[in-house]
Amino acid sequence: MNKAIYIATSEQNSGKSIVTLGLMSMLMGKMAKVGYFRPIIEDFVDGEVDNHIETVLTHFKLDMTFDDAYAITKSKLIKKKNKGKMGEVLDLIIEKYKKLEERFDFVLVEGTSFTGEATAIELDLNVLISKNLGIPVLILTSGVGKTLDDFLDSTYMVYDSFKVREVEVVAIIANKIQLENIGLVNESLEKTLPSSVLVSTIPIISTLSHPTIQEIVNELDAKVLFGENHLNNQTGHFSVGAMQLHNYLIHLGPNALVITPGDRADIIMGALQANESANYPSVSGIVLTGNIIPEESILKLIEGLSTVVPIIAVDGGTYSIVNKIGAIQSQIYASNVQKIETSISTFEKYVQIDKLSERLVTFEAEGMTPKMFQYSLVKRARLHRKHIVLPEGNDDRIIIAASRLQTMDVVDLTLIGDKKTIEAKVAELGITIDFTAIDIINPLESPKYADYANTYYELRKAKDVTIAMANDVMEDVSYFGTMMVYKGDADGMVSGAAHTTQHTILPALQFIKTKPNSSVVSSIFFMCLADRVSVFGDCAINPNPTAAQLAEIAISSADSSAAFGIEPKIAMLSYSSGSSGKGNEVDKVREATAIVKQKRPDLKIEGPIQYDAAVDKSVGKSKMPDSEVAGQASVLIFPDLNTGNNTYKAVQRETGALAIGPMLQGLNKPVNDLSRGCTVDDIINTVVITAIQAQGL
Repeated sequence: MNKAIYIATSEQNSGKSIVTLGLMSMLMGKMAKVGYFRPIIEDFVDGEVDNHIETVLTHFKLDMTFDDAYAITKSKLIKKKNKGKMGEVLDLIIEKYKKLEERFDFVLVEGTSFTGEATAIELDLNVLISKNLGIPVLILTSGVGKTLDDFLDSTYMVYDSFKVREVEVVAIIANKIQLENIGLVNESLEKTLPSSVLVSTIPIISTLSHPTIQEIVNELDAKVLFGENHLNNQTGHFSVGAMQLHNYLIHLGPNALVITPGDRADIIMGALQANESANYPSVSGIVLTGNIIPEESILKLIEGLSTVVPIIAVDGGTYSIVNKIGAIQSQIYASNVQKIETSISTFEKYVQIDKLSERLVTFEAEGMTPKMFQYSLVKRARLHRKHIVLPEGNDDRIIIAASRLQTMDVVDLTLIGDKKTIEAKVAELGITIDFTAIDIINPLESPKYADYANTYYELRKAKDVTIAMANDVMEDVSYFGTMMVYKGDADGMVSGAAHTTQHTILPALQFIKTKPNSSVVSSIFFMCLADRVSVFGDCAINPNPTAAQLAEIAISSADSSAAFGIEPKIAMLSYSSGSSGKGNEVDKVREATAIVKQKRPDLKIEGPIQYDAAVDKSVGKSKMPDSEVAGQASVLIFPDLNTGNNTYKAVQRETGALAIGPMLQGLNKPVNDLSRGCTVDDIINTVVITAIQAQGL
């Protein structure tokens, strides 16, 4: 079940508060525990908090702290972006959101407000964040200052910005529409947008756009003379008291705000009496301009009245004060219950809340973004902590990776190597390692060396291995590390940064061996593309698998995919799609596909199929319109190592995709191979997936 909704807009002053408050009220009526999250907020003064977050947390009494409710301020985000560290920002946003997702039944996520710096990139930011959180979007647009055609075009542009990145848009709300145009706008949007998008239209609500007296006090740095307990009064119609009183009274409107020089005692007293009279509209407050305070006799007279509206004094001429008040962008804050209730009732009146609620509950995200995948890997590895051995402990990259893995607090580690050498390199590299929390083993000095050598001798003596040979073999770091895994002294091993693939996996083949239901060891890469994670296999082990081996690789890869949270849709790749191709290679793929269907009818599989038909929806639909896999394959099985290895490297280099792996499949215990050109990040990712593999044993 979906557990969140993302509110997005594309412009400033769209009236997002109405939707946030209305949605929160709706969700609170249907869920036991609802959370609130803003990935990016405007900067705030130390010691203060973001007003919008405070309003939501306070009014709805959410069991959250202010720090829980946001990830990063906009100024910090801009600095990170300028340094090319947007990945770190996304990691932080995902981590904080996921914590709320675990705590609450549903989370309302509110996007950026298009104020201050970086407004040009905010739409793309909202798309990126919602995509990586894997949650549907509700788009809010404003009709202020737009013709109908302009409004429809801009709304569709925002909608398309999300859809092109495969972010599901469940609803669009048009806000601040002239009341008489609501029907026209609603009908036009429904014609413009797909029927799957729920459309609602909210009219301009003047009481929400006008400031309260408190906001005027804050904005103009006003001095409050009277009515301090009524500063939340909502202003409505405002007018200048410059004419004679009898003429001015006829200009008073609902919730009148009276603006007049401080020496106009007649206007002041007349406005107060009008507020008491049943024949005139109520007065929300009086603004005295010119920083002129009424004479003492007038102040004394006002003090004696039974009912007094807020009276404030400001510095500035009447004309400039009128303009400043007119320019105030009214906000909703925690103590202004009237505005909050108006927002909620407006939302309930104009939005199809029952249909919207149903859409939110039934939505299911498709696919998984790279950031979501990497977050889930680390989270799963921490859940049941495992012990991983790294035999190449003297390698700089391994040492740096070990330091970072310690900081991440995700696995227990053993490094095989010389302790003094490793300590010297840690100092030279300028990193830190807590040597009390990590094992460093030199095989010849290990108290388990003799036992390991004897175990190897017993396992391999039928192959004419002598005890002397076994002693020599156990000096090899790959054999020693693999024996640690075999004996249960480590849960998994990662090697290959300084050794060949054969050197890494040969010991595992000799005594860890394959699983009972496996006859072949194969490998997969998790290819983290821009908007999805795909599984590529086999790209590292089997040069030219038979049809039976190819089928086993496909089944193993599908099971690995499912184990790591990716729904397996298998594409058996070839140079032709369907039944059109002829030749030994395509026949092998066709036979392998048939074997998989026979052995595992539960799996979704298509083959033979070309790469473009497997991953591109339009091509897949045109070539294989009835396929469950074409255009949406998540597991891609290559016919041979030549094709697989070159394809994964081409995709990695040309698209900038992150390739996590290779992860070996089919062994009784996890042993994984690194490329000799691996980076520190490659090592960390491989250690994490090895730990997760070990959890499944």
